[in-house]
Amino acid sequence: MPRILHLYKLLDPEILVKNLREVKYALKGLQWDLARPTLPDPVFVIGCSRSGTTVTYETIAAAPGLCSFGYEIPSYWNGLWGPEKNGWHSEAAYAKDAHQEHRDATRRYFYQRLGKGRVLDKTCINVMRLPYLYELFPKAKFVFIHRDGRDNVSSMMDGWRHDGHFRLSQFLGPSPEPVAINNGEFDEWSFFLPPGWRNYNRAPLEEVCACQWLTANQMALEAKEFIPSDQWIQLRYEDIFERPVEMFRPVFEFLDIPFDSALEARCAGLNKRPTSIVKGAPKRQKWKEHNPEAIERILPMIRPLMEELGYDMDT
Repeated sequence: MPRILHLYKLLDPEILVKNLREVKYALKGLQWDLARPTLPDPVFVIGCSRSGTTVTYETIAAAPGLCSFGYEIPSYWNGLWGPEKNGWHSEAAYAKDAHQEHRDATRRYFYQRLGKGRVLDKTCINVMRLPYLYELFPKAKFVFIHRDGRDNVSSMMDGWRHDGHFRLSQFLGPSPEPVAINNGEFDEWSFFLPPGWRNYNRAPLEEVCACQWLTANQMALEAKEFIPSDQWIQLRYEDIFERPVEMFRPVFEFLDIPFDSALEARCAGLNKRPTSIVKGAPKRQKWKEHNPEAIERILPMIRPLMEELGYDMDT
């Protein structure tokens, strides 16, 4: 009887689809092993969580000629090199951590699931892995978007409180050390695990999110110094409000993708559509409505980098 029940489960439509998909991946993997087809280096959309990476990714993914998963793959990247392999240092990765087998495994993984096209990836932890990615893929292109730190930190605070949606235990498992952020409101980290995270395990939430914003943007600007200029483009989230077409036209030119009327129309409507599962449509200075007192407290922390990114702290 148990065997018969087991056979019945195999006929379940969802299980059948999953099994067929795994067979397809296995066959594609074997094909890659035998032929090693030449694949173009990826395009990476990078930025701090809650900085506009999703709307940027979705806008670029609407163009023909790119392959994308439609979701982030932090478990894959961490499986190559992440907390379990670096002593829980962080989710960052550096050039010294890159190995040929990581490059081969990634090409194989992409080929199995997406085919031979140029892959567009948006996984937020990758903003802390740029030396690693550039070492693996020296011809990759990087689209970096940043956001006013006051709004970005406020949005991350809202995200931390959003029904546990961004909690890291779903990807990394339980923390190796006790966490009691914001007087014990949070017993684990959300979004991503930055270098030095242990120093913030008992910090106020606004300081934790400020640390994440600072880490993400500082590491991106450091990478900008060694990644060739023709492989790097930088965007401001705030341009979505007044000049979305002018914001994205150079991106498609950068990627050698024709900016046709369909893409232009999509870009023109970006400031009218919700872009977030947390707080809806984009809006300037949301922090004044959601977390004003908390953001006021971390202004000294973020001021130097805000000014380096070109933001006016007096507005």
